[in-house]
Amino acid sequence: MRLLPLAPLFLLCTCDRAADTPPPAAEMPNVVFILADDFGITDAQGYAEKFTGSTNAETFYETPNLNRLMAGGVSFSQAYATQLCSPTRAGILSGKYAPRVGFMTAMPPRETYYNQALPVPAGYYAHDVLDHHDDIKIEQAWTNATSNSALPTGAPDDDGRDMLSIAEAMPGHHSAFIGKWHLGGFGAAGHQPADQGFATLAWFDAGGSTYFNWRAPWNNNAKNQFPDIPQAQMEMGNAGPETGEDYLTDDLTAQALNFLDERAAADDGKPFFLYFSHFAVHSPYQGKPDEVAYFEDRPTRGANGHKDPIYASMVKSMDRSVGAVLNKLDSLGIAENTLVIFMSDNGGIDSKITPRGDGTDNAPFLGGKACLTEGGIRVPLIAYWKGKTDGGTWVNEPVDYTDIYPTILAAAGYDAGAVITAEDLDGQSILPLIDAGYAGSYAKQTRYWHYPFNVIYNSPYDGQALTPHSAIRRDEHKLIFDWHGRLHLYDIEKDPYEQNDLAEAQPELREELFAELIEWLEENVDERYWPVINAEYEAGKEVRDAGFVNLIK
Repeated sequence: MRLLPLAPLFLLCTCDRAADTPPPAAEMPNVVFILADDFGITDAQGYAEKFTGSTNAETFYETPNLNRLMAGGVSFSQAYATQLCSPTRAGILSGKYAPRVGFMTAMPPRETYYNQALPVPAGYYAHDVLDHHDDIKIEQAWTNATSNSALPTGAPDDDGRDMLSIAEAMPGHHSAFIGKWHLGGFGAAGHQPADQGFATLAWFDAGGSTYFNWRAPWNNNAKNQFPDIPQAQMEMGNAGPETGEDYLTDDLTAQALNFLDERAAADDGKPFFLYFSHFAVHSPYQGKPDEVAYFEDRPTRGANGHKDPIYASMVKSMDRSVGAVLNKLDSLGIAENTLVIFMSDNGGIDSKITPRGDGTDNAPFLGGKACLTEGGIRVPLIAYWKGKTDGGTWVNEPVDYTDIYPTILAAAGYDAGAVITAEDLDGQSILPLIDAGYAGSYAKQTRYWHYPFNVIYNSPYDGQALTPHSAIRRDEHKLIFDWHGRLHLYDIEKDPYEQNDLAEAQPELREELFAELIEWLEENVDERYWPVINAEYEAGKEVRDAGFVNLIK
């Protein structure tokens, strides 16, 4: 393991963060990117039909508007996010794999060097957290790594570091953000959506939000939790203008529709990029009473393990929001000039592995949120461009969250290849897979994940608390490295549900992929983002089926 300097993880620049001069506005389409939170791959009816064979009449959840999006667009059967929300969001905003920018996990507010007004040790970043751990009672062979909590913007505490965000790479567009941010160092000044090139409609820098009576917390910028933070007030969020809606998903949708109206009427000639980041269907689980009541008596309750009427109502509200956006684009006459992309930020919270038994069920996929099995990282991804996408099409090519950045740039009329090279992006444009009339190809073969934490969620393998995990997928094969000392190998093309572990049957491939994964981690992930051997670990008290073996030499 090598200690890598932090600086190469981020672009060092004191120049204007906007990309080069954009092409003429007449050549630049609009983009709407809708990101759902904790929405499982079989939560969408069209995906449930593909992977379980269930018809729409047989599912418990209802997603007619996502069905409509799929009917007119291109759906990806092997789209990957990370295991948790903040890392995926960091990768979408930066076009880089989350571990490269230090985002290992998602957290409630935690102490950082910045918000505690502490000196930053050499090789660390001001927004690295001081500690993050779950209340796990059993033995842990590794202690947790740290994690970054804010993407650099060139703010004073960034020590010269900056990152060209997707919005900053689109200077010819009016970029706006609405909803969940969770990338700003828990309210750190200079690291919120406006500092990354977005006009803000309504936003909150947290992992979750209540769905009723949310406005006061969003508008509360008092320094109660971090009184020593070196700024006049917290920058946690802004609930935006009143819309008359009393349910969060409906309110954010109303504000998004108002934005679309305003941009359609604007006379500045600028196209728009709307990043609509839902809190739905993240906990707390709170639904509209009439819709909850509807699902309580739905005869398909329990289908595919989907049984919670509150969760189902939240899915319905989020789906209704998608439909409202599509309807607005049609009514404004701009659908033909607008690419719409829908995605989830990680796999669904699987009720079979969560301590409380709540959430959804990702069957037939293995595991859920926090896992590097397919149920934790394979997500719905749908692209719709009226008149351009071949409706009802499935793309089986693996793609991932870092590809969103260059895809949006390419679709919006920018030179995505130049930005990829200049910014050292991991993403590639998937526009050739979306629009058959677009010249070019998509050729990424390898992708990586890293989650250096012991987690209270139960492993889908042994039912015990998750240990640190890393993973690599190259072509059809995926290797999961459990830092407890176990390697799992799957042919994902033949075995998407990870039922046939090939680790023992194909040792040469196992060791080859393991070596490639470790090499990538050494070259791209700073040492503080690796787990550390627990000096107090007592092997005699180990409760897992297998004893600990340190595979890191």
